[in-house]
Formats: sequence, C-alpha cells, structure tokens
Amino acid sequence: MTTTRTKTKPGNVTFIGGGPGDPGLLTIRASEALASADVVVLSRPSLDGVLVHCRDDVEIIDTTCPEGGASKAVTAAAKAGKQVARVFHGDPTVLCAFAEEADACAKAKVGFELVPGVSAAISVPAYAGIPVTDKKSRAVHVLDVSGESAEPDWAAASSSHQTLVLLNCEGAIGKTAAALVEHGRRGDTPIAVTESGTTTRQRTIVSTLDTVERDTASLDGPSVAVVGDVVKLREKLSWWESKPLFGWKVLVPRTKEQAAAMSEKLVGFGAIPVEVPTIAVEPPRTPQAVDRAIRGLVSGRYAWLALTSVNAVKAIREKIEELGLDSRALAGVKIACVGEQTAAAMVEWGIRPELVPSGEQSSEGLLADWPEYEPGYDALDRVLLPRADIATETLSAGLLERGWQVDDVTAYRTVRAAPPPAETREAIKTGGFDAVLFTSSSTVRNLVGIAGKPHASSIIAVIGPQTAKTAAELGLRVDVQADSPSTLALAEGLAAFGRARSESGEIYPPGKANRAKAVARAKRK
Repeated sequence: MTTTRTKTKPGNVTFIGGGPGDPGLLTIRASEALASADVVVLSRPSLDGVLVHCRDDVEIIDTTCPEGGASKAVTAAAKAGKQVARVFHGDPTVLCAFAEEADACAKAKVGFELVPGVSAAISVPAYAGIPVTDKKSRAVHVLDVSGESAEPDWAAASSSHQTLVLLNCEGAIGKTAAALVEHGRRGDTPIAVTESGTTTRQRTIVSTLDTVERDTASLDGPSVAVVGDVVKLREKLSWWESKPLFGWKVLVPRTKEQAAAMSEKLVGFGAIPVEVPTIAVEPPRTPQAVDRAIRGLVSGRYAWLALTSVNAVKAIREKIEELGLDSRALAGVKIACVGEQTAAAMVEWGIRPELVPSGEQSSEGLLADWPEYEPGYDALDRVLLPRADIATETLSAGLLERGWQVDDVTAYRTVRAAPPPAETREAIKTGGFDAVLFTSSSTVRNLVGIAGKPHASSIIAVIGPQTAKTAAELGLRVDVQADSPSTLALAEGLAAFGRARSESGEIYPPGKANRAKAVARAKRK
C-alpha cells in the first residue's frame, strides 16, 4: 500500500504596528489580527500590552534573542501552518526590521501582509503637546540617533529651520545637540525631550540645544526629541501631561476580575493604577441550596431575580450554563439589579433588567422602587436573592415587608486575598501611593489586614458612606467620596479632587511618589 503525505499548508504572517506605548493607539485591524494569531512574535516586556487581544492558548516568542532569530522564528512558524503576528514598536516601516523580515518571508515563499501602526515620530510629540508642523514649519526631518544605523547627515539636518524629530535619543542627546550646533543650528534653538511617550509615565523636558544635555540628565527611559520653533507651542497645547491625575500612582484594591475597568478609567485621567486584589471570590461551601434555586429559577418558580453585584450575575450565569442553558432560560423572570454596573453585566449576557434604582444605587435604593406584592395581580410571589455569604439582610427583610417570599441563598463566598508582594506592602505603608481607592467596606478591612494601613499622605477615596464609615473606624482620613456608588463615579471623584488641587496651585498630590517628582521639578527650575 502506498502512503501519500499531505503537505502542511503554510500559514500567513501579519506584520503589525504595535504603536508607541499607549495600548489605546493600537488599530482595530491590528487587534483583529492578534485575536486570530496562533503565534505572536514581539519584544517583551515592552510590548506585552498588546497580548490582551490574543487567545489564551497563543504561543509567544520573545525577539530579545540572537540577531536573525526573529526572522527565523517568523518563517518557521508560518511554514508549520501557523497564523503569525509579528509586532513592532510604532509603525513597522519606520526604523524597524520589517523590510528584512518581509524579504525573508518572500524568500521562504510565506505569504504576509502589513498592518501599519501609529509611529512614535508623530504620536509622542503629539502627546507632549507639540505638533511637528505649523504655518511656519512645513517640513519634518526624522532621524534615528541611536548609533545603530549610519551616521546622520548632520549638515542636511542643520541647514534649514525645518522641524527635527529625533528617535531613540536616550543616551545620545548631548552628542546629537552638539552635532547640530556644530553644523549650523543656533544654540538657543528650542528642544523638547519626551521620555516614555504616550504612557502615564511620560515626562517632557523643554530646553535648548546648548543646555539640553544638562537638563535631561535625569531621563533614562526611551525618548523622542523635537527640535525647532514648534516646541514653543507646548506651553499652550500640552494636554496629556495636564490630565487631572497625571503621574498619580493609584492603588486599586479590588477583586482581580473587577479591577480592569477601574484601571482603564484611571489611565484615561493620566494615573498609574496598581491593582492589588484584596478579595477572592469562591463558590459556596455547600452548593446544594443555590443548585436547587437555579433549577427552580429555570422551571418558573420565581417572579423576580434580584442581583446585588456583578459577582452574583457571574455566579448565576455560570450555574445556568452548567445546565447547558443560556440567558433564554430566564424568559418570564423579572430581573432587578442594585446598580448600573450589575445591570451592565446582565445586558452583556443579553438581558435588560426591568428594575434598576432610580435614586441611590444600593439595597435601600432598590427597595424604594420595588413594587408591593399584589395577590390579585402577581401570579407568583417568590423572589430569588443570590448573594455573598457576608451580605446584609437589608434587601431580604425589606422584600418580606412588601409581601414577597424570599429565597435568600449564598451564591458565592468572599474571602481575604493573599498579601501583596513585600515592595507593595512597603509602598502602601510609607506613602508610595498617591491615592488609594476603596469600593466596599470589605476592601478596606482586607487591605489593612493583608498589607497594613495606607500612609497618612495618601489620598483616600471611597465609593459610599458605609465604606467611608469603615475607613474612619480603622483610622483612615477620607478625602473623596463618590457622588454615586459606582466605580466610574469613584474614579471621576478622584479626578475632580486632583483637578481642584491643581487649580489651587498644588500640582502634585502629597504622596511620597509624587513628592519626589516635585523636588526634581523644583531643582530643574
């Protein structure tokens, strides 16, 4: 018998621009390519932010390997039939190895495509508040001054008043400035050097060619510089570094699953969030009660399902899906949610709640809007209330007073998380965080229990009056209380506090992390 071997069909390589640093600048096409990739080739850890778009089973190849290793890895994976995403900083066609690696794909007869990215040459100056052109400056000259490529044509770069954008200038800014002056640029020409551009760690120093080496001595991260009169526009156009929480190091003590949305909002305000889980969510020790309740829920036993947290939504959803069912199993059941976030979790599942508090988003607010049971009108009188093991009896008692029968079951347990690393505990206790956010009384108690009390210099922001009361009982000064009990309102409240402090002349919060920045800034002045 003759055995016929089937050739492996080659995969494809997508060269992707990973952007300059801000993960929000990744293009939609790039995120789609990452989501479908079997293998991702990139430089770690600087590009790890793009991995959130990848599948959990994606293979990751780090390019910090011997020269030529990236091309070999890319072509080998593609020839093995894999879909490969090769990610570069910024745009692949600007001072990257795209040409060489694409040529290697062509020689290996591997198909490839290109997804352009946002180049640091344009985006970093933009985030620094410096447009690279204006009415007077209409030309831009981009130079790589890292020393890894051919020596720039300094005479050409210095012969006109065009804007210069200097990439990879960390460690080379003094030599570069001297070369520009030597070849004709005036020593008082403005220059702005931006470190870690487009991220919340961005820092920009404005100087002149004569003094820039001295003024930027404290910079040690990846940097981009702009030379020319357009630098003068920064004073009016700086927007990123003027965010109300820019540079604030903020502790977000929440369950690991719930921290992401809060962190994303804080980054939008310019903060540097550090997530420290204080609560772990676990199944109930005896799941029989909630299992019986779920069977009753899908069989039509209940008129209402009352949900008091995103975790309750998750617990119910998982139980229903374990039965091989989906959200359609709740057809005919009215859904009540304690607040907008819980309601959003239900909407994500495909269900729009009938009842969300019109006023305060709490058990009391939900009760205020909950209708009385009317025997002649309501066919069923029973409410399922799945909740945490430590939840209060407020909602259950209030529903009973309104004539409803309540099955109050433990759907999940909240337990104290493991202590954070030693350096995080030290930062909490010594003022290394400019602000600490608390979203419940349990996060206050648990953080203090696993890491100690935040330093008195840290701004304390809480989600509501009960959390504020718990914080005060533990000796913490509460500086900010959210207008409504939601993480969005909490982040906005802290931002409003930071904005007010900035407008009053106090640009930095009092925390140790930013006190050091204030001292450094004063020295530069």
